Amino acid sequence: MKDFKVFYDEREDILYIGKEGAEEEVIELSPGVNVELDDSGKFIGIEIFKASTLFKDAIKLMEKKLQAA
Repeated sequence: MKDFKVFYDEREDILYIGKEGAEEEVIELSPGVNVELDDSGKFIGIEIFKASTLFKDAIKLMEKKLQAA
């Protein structure tokens, strides 16, 4: 997992967790959540669309913990 990085596109509200590699196949796990595979079928990333909406409760919790620290 050390090769994986987190990217967030605030304008498009897309969270991407992945590593370097050419995407060969995309599998939709659920609406707005895609898994990307390379040409060997190995996992290289996950895209989460509308990330701020999906994670809004987790973000609020983290903000509260940061304010308390």
